[in-house]
Amino acid sequence: MDTVRIYSELVRLAGDAAVPGAQFAVHNGAEIWTCQLGVEERGDGRLLTEESKIPIGSISKTFTAALAMVLVSDGDLELDAPIAEYLPELRRKAQDDGRLTLRHLLSHTGGLPSDREHPGASTLRRHALDAFRELDPLDRPGRAFSYSNIGYVIAGHLIEVATGMSWWEAMEIVLLKPLGLSPTFVVGPGPRGRTATGHSVNRALGRVRPVRQSLAPIDAPAGAIAASAADLVVLGRLLAGAEYQDLIRPEVLEQMRTPAPHAEPFGVADGWALGLALYRDGDRRWVGHDGTADGTSCHLRIDPTSGTVVALTTNGSTGFPMWHELVIRLRELGLPIGDYHAVREVNAQPATHSEESRCAGWYRNGEMDYEVRRSGTDLSLTVDGELYGDLILHAGFVFAVRNAETGEIDQTGRFLRDRNGQVEWIQVGGRLARRHHRAQHVA
Repeated sequence: MDTVRIYSELVRLAGDAAVPGAQFAVHNGAEIWTCQLGVEERGDGRLLTEESKIPIGSISKTFTAALAMVLVSDGDLELDAPIAEYLPELRRKAQDDGRLTLRHLLSHTGGLPSDREHPGASTLRRHALDAFRELDPLDRPGRAFSYSNIGYVIAGHLIEVATGMSWWEAMEIVLLKPLGLSPTFVVGPGPRGRTATGHSVNRALGRVRPVRQSLAPIDAPAGAIAASAADLVVLGRLLAGAEYQDLIRPEVLEQMRTPAPHAEPFGVADGWALGLALYRDGDRRWVGHDGTADGTSCHLRIDPTSGTVVALTTNGSTGFPMWHELVIRLRELGLPIGDYHAVREVNAQPATHSEESRCAGWYRNGEMDYEVRRSGTDLSLTVDGELYGDLILHAGFVFAVRNAETGEIDQTGRFLRDRNGQVEWIQVGGRLARRHHRAQHVA
């Protein structure tokens, strides 16, 4: 492994992305190699170190899933038992028949909305209960993938019930300490530890501004952990089955890496397991997760076959394109990494006029409203009244998204049809939104 070349590429890519600081760690064989560059916060002179903690956003879900699987391994939770057996106060509406399970929650196949816009709860239990009572499900559990923070709040509360501890206490005592990791949280009760500052980066204007973390404590299981790249590699070694084998039994760990039925995260990854996304690299399958907090972008990839683990943490909002460029460079340097290439899922054949007209309308995910507008031959998407981007529709009802701010094509998605061939859902950013017939848009 040419560490000199890797470090040189990191410096160049971080400069191109205007990222204030970055950490990189890789375990490739018998040892770990780490490097870091830049500062914890622009303008204050604090250098980013190997121990610096960066808010890792949704990679926190992988920690929550790993914690849940420790409890499954110990017999304290069951993957396929209805969660109503543990949480009778969270019974769903009658049409769901009590079929929601921990497996559904961890694989985002519970049919749950993504978030609540203005939650008024102060505990995980109250937040989960309010979501069950007040939000309409997208579908029955086990039928479709839709990325859900609420699902992980419920999983977090399930952990609380199984352990008799708060999610924060269980995370520290049951998972982090056995891994030798010090707990650092963005939000929560008690001391939270010092974290690097996230930054909003606008390269066109040459502007880099510090931003505060805005995560609510009730969303902690979905995004409250701060960690270094080296910390992520430690978690990755556990999930690869290479170390800490006394925490999760091998057969339980294998389930965590196995594709979940009907988990099709089009536009985000090649598949989804339990707390882990799946990424193809030829015949090899990597697992991992990406995470963005306020002004940060972090990435974890694990090869269960070789035990190789790669992690990048950045404290800039432009870390995501930096990661994709880094993957390309690392492959050139002999370190192939599984990653997702959204554009390969889009057929180059354009959609017909009829297909475009069938997609226009209103869609809903929980309290979020999506509107697909048609103007002439163009489609655009707004989310809660704000322009998300222009949709370039291709044959088969898949589309590319042209970012409203940068003009770059940076995402893909698709429209899904019901049994009668009618467009019923839009899937973008891993989230489903269902057609809202009461407020149809007239093109």
